[in-house]
Amino acid sequence: MPWFAWLLAAAALGAAEFFTLTLVFGLLAGAALVAAVVAGVGVGLLGQLAALGLAAVAGLALVRPVALRAVERSPLTHEGSDALIGKRAEVMQEVTATHGLVKLSGEEWSARALDESHVIPVGALVDVMEIDGATAVVYPRELLP
Repeated sequence: MPWFAWLLAAAALGAAEFFTLTLVFGLLAGAALVAAVVAGVGVGLLGQLAALGLAAVAGLALVRPVALRAVERSPLTHEGSDALIGKRAEVMQEVTATHGLVKLSGEEWSARALDESHVIPVGALVDVMEIDGATAVVYPRELLP
């Protein structure tokens, strides 16, 4: 089989991977590229098929499980407002269930208390429990009087 036929097969398999995102067709496309190289060197059809088979088995048995584990892992860092959850803040203006102001990571944020019965005084330290739009939902670090 000529080398360019293997390249066409690799391109078709690569296109199939683009639409399915299964990591199967992409590895088979890589195996077809290996077969194209073997064909380009001048090895016969039996050698090309052997190279295709070995590369496909190696890819599917060795590379795919490692790649799937890497894809399934959650990110190690939080970005944007998610990074503020769990941070400590200082109350700048009394925080109630409906309004307030805290200093969080060097910036002033509007805030509201997680527990609707809490009124958190100025100067108290709070933990950010969640971010609701541009409002930090906070809970006091210490017992309130």
